[in-house]
Amino acid sequence: MRRWSGVLCSAVAILLLGMAAFAAGPPARGGFVARIELDGPIGPAAAEYVDDAMQRATDEGAAAIVLQMDTPGGLAESMRLVIADILAAKVPVLGYVAPGGARAASAGTYILYACHLAAMAPATHLGAATPVSFGGKTPMPSPLGDEQPASSKSAAPAADTPLKNAEENKVLNDAIAYLRSLAQLRGRNAAWAEQAVRGAATLTAGEAADKHVIDFVAADTAALLAQADGRTVRLGERTLTLALAGLPLRDYAPNWRTRFLAIVTNPTLAYLLLLAGIYGLILEALHPGAFLPGIVGGICLLIGLYALQLLPVNYAGLALMALGVGLLLAEAFMPSVGALGIGGVIAFVVGSIMLFRTGVPGYAVNLGVIAGIAVSAMIVLGALLRLVMRARTAPRFTGESAMQQVTGELLQPLNADGEAWARIQGEEWRVRCAVALPAGARVRVLRREGLLLWVEPT
Repeated sequence: MRRWSGVLCSAVAILLLGMAAFAAGPPARGGFVARIELDGPIGPAAAEYVDDAMQRATDEGAAAIVLQMDTPGGLAESMRLVIADILAAKVPVLGYVAPGGARAASAGTYILYACHLAAMAPATHLGAATPVSFGGKTPMPSPLGDEQPASSKSAAPAADTPLKNAEENKVLNDAIAYLRSLAQLRGRNAAWAEQAVRGAATLTAGEAADKHVIDFVAADTAALLAQADGRTVRLGERTLTLALAGLPLRDYAPNWRTRFLAIVTNPTLAYLLLLAGIYGLILEALHPGAFLPGIVGGICLLIGLYALQLLPVNYAGLALMALGVGLLLAEAFMPSVGALGIGGVIAFVVGSIMLFRTGVPGYAVNLGVIAGIAVSAMIVLGALLRLVMRARTAPRFTGESAMQQVTGELLQPLNADGEAWARIQGEEWRVRCAVALPAGARVRVLRREGLLLWVEPT
């Protein structure tokens, strides 16, 4: 009986040890580590790229994913999609701000907080996570506590700065709660997360490691994997021990669809596509049957509109642009000595500047492009006004005066005070002359009497 009791105790001990090992999870050992480079503003293309690359890396058996970032920020909707992919990832995601000189500003700070491990290369920084409201600015009350660096304290307004309205208050508080929840999930500095949102606080790589905003500083990707090796991370309901040292890196580049989306959602290119579409359709309307302007304009307009529905568009700016184009067309058809045209150029330029919410990092139309188009419009308007003024002072080309001094050619011999046929300005007229002229002689019109022209030899 005692022997069976010993066997039972041994079995229970083995079972408990097995359950503990299962709870801790096996080391994250695989054939490679996937690297996804998030470079530039975070928009729809970046969100789709991260989702596709993480799915492919997971399906191919990656032990972990390194999300290497250098971003000024971007759109809140796209940022939340990236974070949702990180939180739902089946393998650990290591956020890494690199190379030297890179940054994880604004939306990048949120993404870095969401990663299972966070690291930065030397000479990098993060922070300035204050959301941008619909008006382009969100008030930044003074951060709480004394942990804010001096560089960011000078940028923060006084503590009694009132919020402009309830909507801005909701946006700010929602952003604070979101970043604090990510900090609490990953066990990082939640107090500084609030400062980054309230006062746009920033930290260098060393300062971030000291304040436990990131886990460590790594000079390169090899150092990142070496320092991550042996650390434990929480992956869903499991605790996983990382074993990444020495594993090869495999880069995941964006596919053709993501590249195309990144091109068309560039604000300057979307702006030019929109203009090309508008002017292409206008040319087709003015010259029916040309086909090419209409086809190219229709394609450009549809692609431009597709890009606009993915971008933070200010529809007041879009309406001003449409008004400006309409006024320029009105000037072409109903000359007003520049009143309509100048108003159209002003409306067009102001609408172009307002078209995108310039407070969102990386999402503004290049001002040089707007200035170039405005100058071109002014040149065309000046040429049009010059033609209008010349037309007003030009001699008349219709009626009786249009026939005087016009030359032509006799089609038949003409007797003195007789009549014959002549070709004048491509038309055949009955003519009379005081002298006899042979066929083919050149004549000049003197006057018209009904359908009969009096001529003389040239």
